[in-house]
Amino acid sequence: QVQLVESGGGLVQTGGSLRLSCAASGRTLSQYTVVAWFRQAPEKEREFVAANTWGSNTTYYHDSVKGRFTLSRDNAKNTVYLQMNSLKPEDTAVYYCAAHRKVVVGPPTNSWDYNYWGQGTQVTVSS
Repeated sequence: QVQLVESGGGLVQTGGSLRLSCAASGRTLSQYTVVAWFRQAPEKEREFVAANTWGSNTTYYHDSVKGRFTLSRDNAKNTVYLQMNSLKPEDTAVYYCAAHRKVVVGPPTNSWDYNYWGQGTQVTVSS
């Protein structure tokens, strides 16, 4: 069974940092075309945060997190990370890890392209 499991969320003050982890089981991350992070705040639509295309190792970021968030991967641990620095209250959301195995056409920012999802981890940034 293929699973993506997120961890690392929590409560942090404005300006603080958190590192989210997405551990894959049942399939190695290299078998996915893209691995990404999305987030969803209360009463808002799910939003793209960052993604990495496995073959070319290209990483994309939403403009709102560029320079503050960094997506990285550890092939040996079959894990993808999202390092989040300089956190703001507007970063508060449930963060989801997602992946798919489709051919990538353009920046992989659309949630409907992803068919593997984790259960989410809550990130709360207090002001």
